[in-house]
Parts: sequence; C-alpha cells; structure tokens
Amino acid sequence: MDIENISMSIILQAGNAKKYLYEALKHARNAEFEQIETKMRLVSKELLKAHKLQTKLIQEDTKGELENLPILLVHAQDHLMSVMSERSLVEEMIAMYSSQNKLRKKVNCLVEGMNVGKKVDS
Repeated sequence: MDIENISMSIILQAGNAKKYLYEALKHARNAEFEQIETKMRLVSKELLKAHKLQTKLIQEDTKGELENLPILLVHAQDHLMSVMSERSLVEEMIAMYSSQNKLRKKVNCLVEGMNVGKKVDS
C-alpha cells in the first residue's frame, strides 16, 4: 500500500472540499442562495472520497499491515479533520446569512409600504 500517495489524495480532497465550502460561504454572503446547494454537494463528495481512503488505511492498520505511519499521513488526517470541523461552522454561517437576508427583505417591504402610504397621504 502506498501510504504517501493515499495521504496526498486525502490532502487534495480535503483541500477541494475546503475550497467549495468557502465558495458556498461567499455565495451566502452575497445572497446567492441558489448556488450554495451545488457547492455543498461537491463538499460532501470530496469529503466522502477522503473518508473512504482514511477508512481503508484504518482497516489496513487494524490488520497489522501498516509498518509505519509517516508524518505526511498525520498531516493528511489533521487537514481532513479540520475541514470537517470547518464544514459545521460554515453551515451555521450560511444559515445565519439566510436568516439575515430574509429579515432584510421583510424590513425593505415594510419600509417600501410606509413610503407608499406617505405618498398617498400627500
């Protein structure tokens, strides 16, 4: 088993997931909510690939088939777990942006309604 190549694949897929996470967050910040779901599906796809590789390594290790664990694998594990944690935070931030956007629309409607009423009274 080529632990170094598997480690690099985990890093690459976690990095891709992180990129998509922050693209989704940018869409939320810009109130482009229709594009978020696509990005989040890509996040899930990349994290699933990385997690499958990680599971494969764990299974090999439990069989005693891994002689050593290189620092690159430790880095890959750290990177993957960080992105998984960031995913939870970004999902919460997207929900907050969504709520904020809905409130902004309601306030704008109320203000517009008040302005229309003033014009009618004048």
